Amino acid sequence: MSFFERNRQGISSRGLDASRLPPGQYLTDRFPVLHVGEIPDYQPGQWSLDIFGLVDQPFTLTLDELKALPSVSLTFDIHCVTKWSKFDTTWQGVRVKDLLALAGVQSDATHVMEHAEFGYTTNVPLADITTDEALVAYAFEGEEITAEHGGPVRIVIPHLYFWKSAKWLRGIELIPQDAPG
Repeated sequence: MSFFERNRQGISSRGLDASRLPPGQYLTDRFPVLHVGEIPDYQPGQWSLDIFGLVDQPFTLTLDELKALPSVSLTFDIHCVTKWSKFDTTWQGVRVKDLLALAGVQSDATHVMEHAEFGYTTNVPLADITTDEALVAYAFEGEEITAEHGGPVRIVIPHLYFWKSAKWLRGIELIPQDAPG
C-alpha cells in the first residue's frame, strides 16, 4: 500500500471525509514552512498594503487600518502544490472583494497580480480572488500569522493551491490581462 493510500485510510479512520483530499495530496496536522529566500523582519508600523492598477481610487493601508476594516473569520481546507493538505484551518481577515470595492475596480480589469516582499509576484484571475472565501488574512487559528507563514499579512485563496496565496503581501494590482507572476 502506498503512502497516499495509507494516509487516505488514516483520514477515514479519524472520521473525516477522505474526498476532501485532492488526488496525490497527503493530510498533515502540521503547517509546513516552505518559501524561497529569507523571511522579512517587519518592525511595528512598517508594513503597508497598496491597492492599485485598474482601480478608480488607489490607496494604501497600514496594518492597523486593515485590521480596522470589517473582517470575517472563515474555516476551510488548504492544499499546497508540494502535496500537503491541512483540513479545517481558521483564518481572519478582510475579504479581497471588499478591499477592491473600496478602490472601485475598472471594467477592463480581468486579473490580479499579488505583490509580495522581495519582488515575488503571482497572478490570479479576478474571478478567483473575488470569492467570499478569498482573504487578505492577518490571523491564523486565532493568532497573528507568524513571519514564517507569511505574516503579518498574506492572501488566502482556499480553492486554489497555496502557491497562489502570497506570503508577506505588499500589493494587489488590477491588470487588464493575464501576465506571468
